[in-house]
Amino acid sequence: MGIFERACVNRKLFLILLLACILANIASLPYASSLGLLRLEELPIPFPIAILVLIIQTAIFSTIAIFFGLFLGKKVGLGAPIMEDWLQKESTGKNLWPILKISIVLGVLVGVSLFVLDRSAFGHFIEPVTAFQEKAPLWQRILVSFYGGIGEEVFLRLFIMTLIIWIMQRLLRRKDSKFEALAAWSSIIIVSVVFGLGHLPMTSTFTTITPLVVIRAIVLNGIAGIVFGWLYWKKGLEAAIISHFSTDIVLHVILPSLY
Repeated sequence: MGIFERACVNRKLFLILLLACILANIASLPYASSLGLLRLEELPIPFPIAILVLIIQTAIFSTIAIFFGLFLGKKVGLGAPIMEDWLQKESTGKNLWPILKISIVLGVLVGVSLFVLDRSAFGHFIEPVTAFQEKAPLWQRILVSFYGGIGEEVFLRLFIMTLIIWIMQRLLRRKDSKFEALAAWSSIIIVSVVFGLGHLPMTSTFTTITPLVVIRAIVLNGIAGIVFGWLYWKKGLEAAIISHFSTDIVLHVILPSLY
């Protein structure tokens, strides 16, 4: 019996998520180059080799995140139910549409809310971070939305959020509904703060990091993280991915092109 069978991890689901993460990371490279986050002329190695290194690094980190996310998810009742049903040849039609609908609606609402907050509330004091994204061509902003929707959700929700919930359950050894809700919300908030702080390195390439910039990063990304975390908890990884992708399309593609 192999490691996947012993861990009760669906091998096909693991491979699908791994391939998706690798492709999503590659898709983000043109956007990173346009915004100066990746300077091809400063690479110490030839570009094809740099791509190979990126693929290897992504494969290693994603392998760890996906495997343990799926493994621990089985223990705490989290995972990717739509894809699991599909891979097991079970009907997904009745479950897919409600999840698709709520994920897209919440994603659009989050995208509009963050854009308005960034341009109005915080825009009175610091230059909106969404303004910098207009430098990248439209097609690059579409591609990078896959990185946010897939790469960030796999790492932050499937892996980190699941891990926190599992640790809390192991330490306190409780499984009643109130504790499960407490563990879920605790992990959602923790991961949302981490999600916000994780955007600061990119923000630092556009502006000086000040306390207000840090607050903006935590508030804006925290709002999104709470919604995506709730969707992962209640609906599954697919809902979080779809919602995050919808948010990025609205926030980085549609609204910056209109305003």
